[in-house]
Amino acid sequence: MRDDGPRPDYFGGMRRLLVLVGAIVLVDMAFYSAIVPLLPLYEHRYGLSKTSAGLLAGAYAAGTLLAALPSGWVAARVGARQTLVAGMVVTAGATLAFAFASSVAALDATRFLQGLGGAFTWTGALGWLLACTPAPQRGRTIGTAMGAALIGLLVGPALGALAREVGAKAPFSAVAVVGALLVAAALVQPEPPAVVGSERPLSTALGDGRVRAGMALVGVLAVVFGALNLLSPLQLDRLGAGGVAIGVTFLVAAAIEGVAQVAMGHAADRFGRGKPLLAGFSVAAGTMLLLPLANAAWAFALLLVIASVVCGSLNTPAMALLSDGVEHAGLDQAFGFALVSLTWAAGQVLGAVAGGAVAQATGDTVPFLLLGAVCASALAGIARAGRRSLAPERAA
Repeated sequence: MRDDGPRPDYFGGMRRLLVLVGAIVLVDMAFYSAIVPLLPLYEHRYGLSKTSAGLLAGAYAAGTLLAALPSGWVAARVGARQTLVAGMVVTAGATLAFAFASSVAALDATRFLQGLGGAFTWTGALGWLLACTPAPQRGRTIGTAMGAALIGLLVGPALGALAREVGAKAPFSAVAVVGALLVAAALVQPEPPAVVGSERPLSTALGDGRVRAGMALVGVLAVVFGALNLLSPLQLDRLGAGGVAIGVTFLVAAAIEGVAQVAMGHAADRFGRGKPLLAGFSVAAGTMLLLPLANAAWAFALLLVIASVVCGSLNTPAMALLSDGVEHAGLDQAFGFALVSLTWAAGQVLGAVAGGAVAQATGDTVPFLLLGAVCASALAGIARAGRRSLAPERAA
């Protein structure tokens, strides 16, 4: 349970914190997503197989996977702000190194370090934000933060497309400088409120059904995105789309998704977590099954935008559900987002590596059909869970 100390008003004092956290996750997601338009370039330059491209795409998530639980442990003991700052420093430094990398091994290593820093950044930032957020406003708060992250997904592919045209050194160096400025801004902010009960073991949270369900849904969505981020730019390239067109496709998807995240957060607070999840996974499953049928770049891009918007916005109710369970267990919200990072990273690695391997062995149709089956399985699980277990948390 949280203590009874002062908490910023959501529409007053929370606004500055939301802006800061939003800017931080925006930059972090720009670091993450800039690889998308660069994958076809690196595939041609270094002669990468689909499996090797999957390893490069999944290296970021592998670093996040390794650092996820340690980041929650650090945040609970030294504070969310310090955890966030450490993560941003590592990520910005790794981005500079990525800009000057000249081999596949160096690219893989710097992406891995970016992901490691990203785990600490997200755990600190979102743990800090939710420690200051009342339970009935949790969905819209997560939706707002995730909307900012989606702006980062807008910036990232555009940054990658620019790097593809002019070289990686100048664009990635500039974004690393922005990261350093955000570190300075975070250092002058006050610490988040203390949490009573954060010394309880993590197994306490895992005993809550909402935590387990939230982790499972975040994992499913991560698998989907891990595979899509690898296979989609390669498929668009084969259908004749250039680097700019690929970047624009992901930019449009992220722009729409940023608005959808906020709307999904309001829906999750008003109607419960279950209804938005049911509707979203229904659309996602159908869209995945249509993707392999698209034989023109514009048709594939349109379906990809729909799939990305729907699957991305579903993270908001899934994360709100997990956060409800973490609070009920009496743990620090930083642990909740450590679990999110852990599950997301595992799903990203599985989606990227397995998606590349399956596509290498069978072609692109089978991976997309498997993603549709994964979304359908999640839909069936949500339907079995029932309305009561997915209800939003209410203030005491």
